[in-house]
Amino acid sequence: MIALTDVSGREFYLNCELIYRIDRSFDTIITLTDGKTLRVIEKETEIVEKVISYKRKIHSGFSEGEK
Repeated sequence: MIALTDVSGREFYLNCELIYRIDRSFDTIITLTDGKTLRVIEKETEIVEKVISYKRKIHSGFSEGEK
């Protein structure tokens, strides 16, 4: 799960395995595998970095206290 912020300023967590694509217009639009879309304030590059970081943690194991 990665932390994101919707356009109204509310933070939420997204299962990054559900991301189909990320598009940039005025806001960043995330399309999920089920076709639903989410508008967030983070830039697409920031989201990609969060996904990569999350997947690295999953594949290498969390260090103590990072769960």
